[in-house]
Amino acid sequence: MPLDQSDDSNVAHTARITPAEPSPPPPPPPSSPTMTSIRSAGGALPPIRLAVERARQEVLRRELDGCQLLAGIWCHGFTVAQLRSIRASLPPTARLVVAKNSDLAAAVEGTRWESLRPVARGMNAWLFVRSDEIPPALRPYRDFQKEWKLQLNDFTGAVYEGRLYGPDDFAKLEAMPTRVQSYQYLLGCLQMPAVSVLAALRARQEAMAEAEKPPAEEADPASEPEK
Repeated sequence: MPLDQSDDSNVAHTARITPAEPSPPPPPPPSSPTMTSIRSAGGALPPIRLAVERARQEVLRRELDGCQLLAGIWCHGFTVAQLRSIRASLPPTARLVVAKNSDLAAAVEGTRWESLRPVARGMNAWLFVRSDEIPPALRPYRDFQKEWKLQLNDFTGAVYEGRLYGPDDFAKLEAMPTRVQSYQYLLGCLQMPAVSVLAALRARQEAMAEAEKPPAEEADPASEPEK
C-alpha cells in the first residue's frame, strides 16, 4: 500500500538530527605525585648538598684529631684494588682516605694543617698518621711505588709539626729516627757523662797508685863489672 505524503514528511522530520551542544572540555588529569615531589624538592637540593659536604668535612676533621702527620699522594690512575693493597700494608696508626680537595681544604682551614691547602689540587689520596713513628708509616707506600714502578705517583706534600714538606723533602721525613732509635740515642747521651766520670776516676786512681810506688834504686856505677 502506498504511503501518504504526510507520512513521508513525518518520517523525514523524525529522521532529522538536531545538532548537539558542544560538551565541556574534560577536566585536566590530576598532577602526578612524583612530579609534584620532584618540583617541591628542587628548592631543597642545595641545602641537602651543603649538608652532605659538611658531613664529609666533619669526617676529615675527626681524622685530624690526634694526627701527627698529614701527607698527600698523587693517586691518578689508581684502581680500587691498588688502593686496598696500600691500605692493607699500612700500620694500624695510619689511614689512607680518598677525599675531595675542596673538602680537605675546608677541613684544615684555621688549623695547624692549613699550610697543606696549596697541595690540595688534582687527584690526591690523604695519609693520616696518628703516631710519631713517621718512617714506618711512609715506607709501605714507597715499597708499593717501587713494586708497581709508579714514579709519577709520588707524595705531593705533607705537614709535620706545623711545617710544610714538599715532594723533595720527604727524604728527611723517611730518615727520621724511630721511637726506639730515639730512646737509644737519649739513653746513650745520659750514659756518656757517667762513662767520662768513671774514666777520669780510673785514670786518677792509676796515677795515685803510680805515685805511691817506691822509687826504683839506681845502680852504682862502681859496682858494675868492667868490660
